Amino acid sequence: MSEHEKSSNVVWHAATVTRERREQQNGHRGGLFWFTGLSGAGKSTLAHSVEEMLHDNGYRTYVLDGDNVRHGLCADLAFSDEDRKENIRRIGHMSMLYVEAGIVVLTAFISPFRVDRENVRKIAGTDFHEIYCKCSLEVCEERDVKGLYKRARAGEIPDFTGISSPYEEPEFAELTVDTQSQLEACTSNVFDYVVKSTRR
Repeated sequence: MSEHEKSSNVVWHAATVTRERREQQNGHRGGLFWFTGLSGAGKSTLAHSVEEMLHDNGYRTYVLDGDNVRHGLCADLAFSDEDRKENIRRIGHMSMLYVEAGIVVLTAFISPFRVDRENVRKIAGTDFHEIYCKCSLEVCEERDVKGLYKRARAGEIPDFTGISSPYEEPEFAELTVDTQSQLEACTSNVFDYVVKSTRR
């Protein structure tokens, strides 16, 4: 059975409370801010730091973290190229449900392949903002917060991005932040960008 046949009897139900009304109530527009970079580049740390600032300024926000999502929604997926692709596809669609609610969504996913990130861009359209957390592999390995690089180098973790699986840097990211430098400066840069992008 084809994908079209499986979904042929499913019809999108339009909500009476529209996105525009939600955003008016929130006082800001929704948006999807997609943090990408190597493991250890600081994606989650930066996303949560930015969320703190946004929250303090009255924004409705939510952070979707790679590890957290794999505990539930994507618990059935491994780390093969196909599973990574499906992981990002699911996140893209789920993120847009939040955006339709007028929420500022900050996602922290390695999302190593450009084509997968571009597919999310197609899903989200102008709501998609790619934020590249630029950090060298050497620095990420030095941090190795979770001890994953050490295990990957020892062959204990297959398909590990940066070691046995590639990471494709964004070519046209809306914002690039040097996460090898101070977190405070990166947080301020991203916060300013989000505020500008979600202004009503």
